[in-house]
Amino acid sequence: MTILEKMRQQLHTSVDQKCKYADQQRRSLTFEVRDKVFLKVALLKGAMPFNRKGKLSPWHIGPYETLERIGEVAYHLALPPALSLVHDISHVSKLRKYIDDPSHVLSYEEIIMDPKLYFEEKPVVILD
Repeated sequence: MTILEKMRQQLHTSVDQKCKYADQQRRSLTFEVRDKVFLKVALLKGAMPFNRKGKLSPWHIGPYETLERIGEVAYHLALPPALSLVHDISHVSKLRKYIDDPSHVLSYEEIIMDPKLYFEEKPVVILD
């Protein structure tokens, strides 16, 4: 066996090992039409809700509805007009499935402001 053949064999084994490792990390995601998904916006332009930057900026926003599947790995999303700078077709790696849960809905009470522009905090419930 020549040196060139040995190098080729080593190259093939290393490529096979890397492919095997990459396949272990890969996950196949499919969504149905009308499914709700979160969109990863860590580095997307124009998708900074509430003007948060750096560590406090959210990684995912949404949920948004999938309108159609485009090819094997892309989905067309129903994005609001506020995200007009973000392309509405996203790769499956940028999406995360949203599981509908009633506890995700937050209720809030309206803050009554005094004309002097301050408010008074009152406890809602005393637990102990």
